[in-house]
Amino acid sequence: MSAEQAAGSTAARPVLAELSVGDVVGTRTVEVDRARLVRYAGASGDFNPIHWNDAFAAEVGLPGVIAHGMFTMGAAVALVEDWAGDPGAVVDYQTRFTRPVAVPNPGVATIEVTGAIGAIDADAGTVRVDLTVTFEGARVLGKTQAVVRL
Repeated sequence: MSAEQAAGSTAARPVLAELSVGDVVGTRTVEVDRARLVRYAGASGDFNPIHWNDAFAAEVGLPGVIAHGMFTMGAAVALVEDWAGDPGAVVDYQTRFTRPVAVPNPGVATIEVTGAIGAIDADAGTVRVDLTVTFEGARVLGKTQAVVRL
């Protein structure tokens, strides 16, 4: 349990009737460094050398070590989970991987995430949140959409 949960979160959950298509639900910056990639590899079991070995990544034509696509996808949807106030409220999530996130050594790669209401289904009690996920000004995930039951 997080400290915020233990203290009782004061964040109000979104109300379907108060939302409009185009409303921005939030923005987030995610910084990724090599240590974070190592921790993610351990948690996910994905030890592909493109995520930790510069020489190997270059040999296969990458710009260097890249972040795991699933890490990027998960980091992006966290914005929606936080906005909804409940990760279980996300009933569908999908994306397309469009560009790798190169992670320098030393340093960080900065991923920018913005979420906006793309559609509302009052009968189903859901909203579709469209996410824009960029790195160095270019989209790294395409058609990224989360359906949230409110």
